Amino acid sequence: MTAKGFHRHDHASCIADAIEQAESYCAAKGLKFTDQRRRVLRYLLEDHRALGAYDILDRLRADGLNAQPPVAYRALEFLVTNGFAHRIERLNAFIACAHPEAPHAPAFLICRKCHAVAETETDPVDGRLGALAETEGFTIEATVLEAEGVCPNCAGTSGA
Repeated sequence: MTAKGFHRHDHASCIADAIEQAESYCAAKGLKFTDQRRRVLRYLLEDHRALGAYDILDRLRADGLNAQPPVAYRALEFLVTNGFAHRIERLNAFIACAHPEAPHAPAFLICRKCHAVAETETDPVDGRLGALAETEGFTIEATVLEAEGVCPNCAGTSGA
């Protein structure tokens, strides 16, 4: 899997494909992919930046909807639970999953300058962490890997 978020790509297709995947998944599983859930996923897909619940509420209101905090939190919970979004612990925010089609252990690269977030994959079980866990008799069930630095788009700007 390649990292998505820092490099140019057909962003319109990126958004359309992700929405289509979510619709297909929900239809196959008998889940309701409501207009609110669709909107929140679209917001998360728009900029490849993590958004907090209140950022999402602001966008819902800007779209003319009367949104209260539970609306955003319920939509985000649905998206995370079903693999369409991830929570970025460091930022207390959420980002659309770049690879919803496959089970994976995501790792996030967070640009401290422009706040873009790229998702890539790690394998904690087969990697160094997995070896340490095995030595200790520990079974890894979930990991959160987030790295902060400077993205390739900001690397050439002053203050890096």
